[in-house]
Amino acid sequence: MADDADIEARFWKDLKAAPFVMLGLVDARDGHTQPMTAKFEGESGPLYFFAAKDNSLIEAMAGTTQRAIATYTAKGHDLFASIHGTLRVDNDPATIDRLWDAHVAAWFEKGREDPKLTLLRLDTDTAELWKSGSSIGAAITRLFGKDPQDSYKDNVAEVTL
Repeated sequence: MADDADIEARFWKDLKAAPFVMLGLVDARDGHTQPMTAKFEGESGPLYFFAAKDNSLIEAMAGTTQRAIATYTAKGHDLFASIHGTLRVDNDPATIDRLWDAHVAAWFEKGREDPKLTLLRLDTDTAELWKSGSSIGAAITRLFGKDPQDSYKDNVAEVTL
């Protein structure tokens, strides 16, 4: 039986292995999200995203801090997350240096000095995390006269990230 801390630890481990999320602004009129590669240090947030200044997400932020949502699906589709927080531009040179790698460099022609380079910071506050429930397992549970939703409750965590 997993508890919230176990599910959260699993989330950070999976995100490190497959760091791709769909990121968007909560108040955006079109509800548009876009794929972004999350970077983070240690075993928790904040989450960082490198983007170009002409990215539609940055343009929609209009230089202000915004409420944002990121959704995540683990590589094996056995963990899902809905993450909420505050998104802002954070072009701190020391943070850029720590997070910079060959994958990021491939997107910026002039490297760290590229005038389009922008670093976004998502300060996470809450998240709902789900471990995948097997349909086969649910069917077997029902065969034994039990409600599969009762056992699935242990696979959901509401956490503060």
